[in-house]
Amino acid sequence: MFSIVFPGQGSQIPGMSKELYLKYDLVKKIYKQADEILEFPISNLILDGPKEKLNLTENTQPSIFLVSYAIFQVATKEFNHNLLNANFFAGHSLGEYSALACSEAISFPDTLKLLKIRGRAMQNALGEGEGGMVAVLGSDLDKINEILMSSNKNYACYIANDNSNHQIVVSGLIKDLEMFTDELNKNKIKNIKLQVSAPFHCSLMKYASGVICEEIKHIEINDPKNNIISNVTASLIEDKSHIKDLLIQQIENKVRWRESINYMITRGTKKFIEIGPGKVLSNLIKRIDKNMITQSINNDDEIRNLNLND
Repeated sequence: MFSIVFPGQGSQIPGMSKELYLKYDLVKKIYKQADEILEFPISNLILDGPKEKLNLTENTQPSIFLVSYAIFQVATKEFNHNLLNANFFAGHSLGEYSALACSEAISFPDTLKLLKIRGRAMQNALGEGEGGMVAVLGSDLDKINEILMSSNKNYACYIANDNSNHQIVVSGLIKDLEMFTDELNKNKIKNIKLQVSAPFHCSLMKYASGVICEEIKHIEINDPKNNIISNVTASLIEDKSHIKDLLIQQIENKVRWRESINYMITRGTKKFIEIGPGKVLSNLIKRIDKNMITQSINNDDEIRNLNLND
């Protein structure tokens, strides 16, 4: 049994999907539609950059979704791969929107517009340079929680992503993250400052939650054509009526990726197919369970050679 995963922010690079765009009229049509929906030439940004503009959160989020969605459409419509036969769909952060759109729970236009608004709201939740994120490597969730809990009187940082057994991402204000990394260094715990514009997936994103809460009221939710795993609960979304609330909660809650992958593994998944730019999720899955088969598809050859068997 296979499951499909969709990447989040950080996988973007100018030129992603260019091969597919040049080869398939289907992709050209999807990108033209996106330009019209957003009233902005996002296709040019994806295909040619510049990198600095692509890396702005309000552009990154709809861009990564658009690439994942286009790959999914090529795989299903040009190559007749039955991806809807997957055990589960799951996405990392904004990738959850890709999962919902590809399972037809949210329409393509609504997803695109919502991610543009979501990206802008998350980017503007704090002043420029006020917040950030740090990746913690080689430690576990309990140890990082212990450090955060023992230091909460001096600074406030938050676990944003529980990515794998030895990769955790922490969000906070820059001044607080500096104190947190000092504590990590004292404990000889490796850490890397991430090149992001805001402290995602924590309570500092309250403004963005409010924006999405208002915007999502106008979105129609359909029954997904596949089983969707929520970042917030690390489990199956049982009813479409829960989707809006979970997407709102997701903005301020940590991405429970490690738990989500284990949930799918314990329910029969033997192989994960990553649809979108890069191979970030495939690498994380291997760290969670080295026995898992992973396959990432983001170019013509990879789609053509896709094997849905275990």
